[in-house]
Amino acid sequence: MNKLEMLQNPKQRKLLVSAGFSWMFDAMEVGMISFIAAALAKDWNLAPQQIGYLTSINSVGMAVGAATAGYLADRYGRKSILLWTLLIFSIASGLSALATGFGILLVLRFIAGFGLGGELPVASTLVSESVSVQDRGRAVVLLESFWALGWIISAVVAYFVIAQYGWQWGFIIGAVPALYALYLRRAIEDSPKFVKGGAGKRASFVKGFADIWSSEHRRTTIMAWILWFTVVFSYYGMFLWLPSVMGLKGFTLIKSFEYVLIMTLAQLPGYFTAAYFIEKFGRKFVLIVYLILTAVSAIWFGFATTTASLLMAGICLSFFNLGAWGGLYAYTPELYPTKVRSTGVGMAAAFGRVGGVIAPFLVGMLVGKGVAISTIFTIFFVTILIGVAAVAFLGKETKGLELD
Repeated sequence: MNKLEMLQNPKQRKLLVSAGFSWMFDAMEVGMISFIAAALAKDWNLAPQQIGYLTSINSVGMAVGAATAGYLADRYGRKSILLWTLLIFSIASGLSALATGFGILLVLRFIAGFGLGGELPVASTLVSESVSVQDRGRAVVLLESFWALGWIISAVVAYFVIAQYGWQWGFIIGAVPALYALYLRRAIEDSPKFVKGGAGKRASFVKGFADIWSSEHRRTTIMAWILWFTVVFSYYGMFLWLPSVMGLKGFTLIKSFEYVLIMTLAQLPGYFTAAYFIEKFGRKFVLIVYLILTAVSAIWFGFATTTASLLMAGICLSFFNLGAWGGLYAYTPELYPTKVRSTGVGMAAAFGRVGGVIAPFLVGMLVGKGVAISTIFTIFFVTILIGVAAVAFLGKETKGLELD
């Protein structure tokens, strides 16, 4: 049976696919910057620290966008904020192709990151609130699987377009989602739970922030923030640097793009297996198992020396890490009540993006100082295990619970 057919009605499937394509475009944009950074390093003679700045500024924007959009979505609705964030990042991406200097490019990447970071928690909240309890976890993981499609597209574009015609074309292609927003405006509706809860009657940002840190939600928020930080730190530190790391291991730009494309293809089965297990064994099971295997894959990749070993480690890294991401997005909206759900998800994502700011910059600094790749990936190994401990000891199981 087709995985989308598991959802009970056509309206839910349409929402999943429609929101999924916006998620795919988001992933395409994030993935593209990793390949563009590798190409820019050659065209503009950028130092490793500058590549770190470029990838980190994107995450700074994502942190600000996640917190802001999370609150605005609780106040003005999931649909409208989803559309605005989609427009913001696609327009900023198109303008990035016109950048003539490093400083201008950093400003535009911050703006694009704002839209990117804002869209993700809003889209996951919208889908989570719009499907039945028995399908909710699976639906959000399947939504996350569109991320793999976006990364695959970015890898294909990098191999066939950026490597041949220049990095500007990557940014131009990243502007395409602006057209998709016109379709999305008519294709989706706001979540029934938001509408029933009284659209526009939400608490202030300060009240919402205080609510997620109240005694009722404090343990959950601590767990969610640690989990998001460790997952985002490791993901952006490893994957935004993946093409560049392959270059440091002796491969040409073209060959690096080719191998990263092969690794990226493993993301889809990672999502699909997580979508199956998340309703069978629960959210905590998926997160703990997939994150542990991500940590093992990271240490393997860091110490790999042969081409075959690098490819296999990279494939496992993609498979388990992206399966864990699916569990992360399915789990977080279930932790909070409707009135602060998007705020809770957005703030956790925003704190996580701090890790996305630190990690690429840290890798650039360490690479610039000649630190071994094996040592860098050992840092990611330890970080991921901290996230595992947070879920194991502080997390609650939400499988089968009805959202209020």
